[in-house]
Amino acid sequence: MEGNREKEHLLALKVMRLTKPTLMPFHPITSDSRDVSYTLTEDQNQGDIAKPKDLDYFGVSDLLTLPQNFGNIFLGETFSSYISVHNDSNQTCSDILLKADLQTSSQRLLLTGVNSQPVSYLKPNESIDDVIQHEVKELGTHILVCAVSYTTEAGEKMAFRKFFKFQVLKPLDVKTKFYNAESDDVYLEVQIQNITPGPVYMEHVRLDPSNLYQSEELNSLDKKQGPGNVFGKVDYLNPMDTRQYLYCLAPKPELYLENKVLKGVTNIGKLDIVWKTNLGEKGRLQTSQLLRVAPGYGDIRVTVEKMPDSVPLEKTFDVTLRITNCCERDMELTMVLQNDLNSGLMWCGLSGKKLGTLLQNEHMDLSLNLITTVPGLQTISGLRLTDNFLKRTYEHDEIAQVFVYNDPES
Repeated sequence: MEGNREKEHLLALKVMRLTKPTLMPFHPITSDSRDVSYTLTEDQNQGDIAKPKDLDYFGVSDLLTLPQNFGNIFLGETFSSYISVHNDSNQTCSDILLKADLQTSSQRLLLTGVNSQPVSYLKPNESIDDVIQHEVKELGTHILVCAVSYTTEAGEKMAFRKFFKFQVLKPLDVKTKFYNAESDDVYLEVQIQNITPGPVYMEHVRLDPSNLYQSEELNSLDKKQGPGNVFGKVDYLNPMDTRQYLYCLAPKPELYLENKVLKGVTNIGKLDIVWKTNLGEKGRLQTSQLLRVAPGYGDIRVTVEKMPDSVPLEKTFDVTLRITNCCERDMELTMVLQNDLNSGLMWCGLSGKKLGTLLQNEHMDLSLNLITTVPGLQTISGLRLTDNFLKRTYEHDEIAQVFVYNDPES
């Protein structure tokens, strides 16, 4: 892109965006060999400079072409531009100063000329060249403002400015979803959609957890399948394609020593996404901090610490439950085990047992015993905890599931 030089000025300003070249398109004109126009169109195709070698009807040339304008600029890419001030006159100019800044809707960024000293002299047909670079971090309209000041041979001070406007577009659409496990682990699903007009190579999508969590990336192949990710060897996204990434976050052990129970809004971390276009231009996006609201568990939370996945029919098994006091007061608890004759599991042991005092934000582990009576997938239910201080009973059903199978050898 070039600014038109005003007649009264001795210097000319030229601005060109520096970007990777693109493959020149080839548009062959095809016709049947029996048509009258066949010879004319065939000669035109063979004489076209864009025609790839040994490929008569391929739509892309083996030649590269430079962009004729600023083109598409996407958020996260690095905007590079070449600026040249050329002396078109037959006079020698002095004290030439070039400044360039970038204006957005929220700020003005000085790109060059902050501490630079003016060029003492610029003779006819000489140039002052500079390259500016800026990582684009805002969407919307951007205006590149280039200002030139100089002094003529007659001592007259001159100055002019040129404006170059371009739009910064959104390259990726990023959505996140949180899934809470029965434990305090959090599963984060990240959906990334390519909304650029061309394919992009996903160099990496990394979750940088906060100091509260430790994360595990679940998008890689296991050791038996070899190194790499689950998306294949060529990790690229076509236009409008969407891909899901999955991460598991577990609270750090020291977090429990301080808080015991996770409550309120917690900072999960942020995503760092790096991609490349089909010609190698790199882009990078970092999301803001991802916030997750910890689920509410009421006054008492019951979690399974240890139990088998499957048990033979008419056999007993042990289950370890953790009882956590989530309220802001101490509790005096009594445990009652209720059996349902229609259930496939029956509690074994003493019901109405006093568990003692459970301090606020503390927990205790209970080792309980059950017997299987019906085959199939059965649900553990019927745990009742009564707070003797307030005479309030908390009912806990559908605590966990276990598969009961009929073992012919037993």
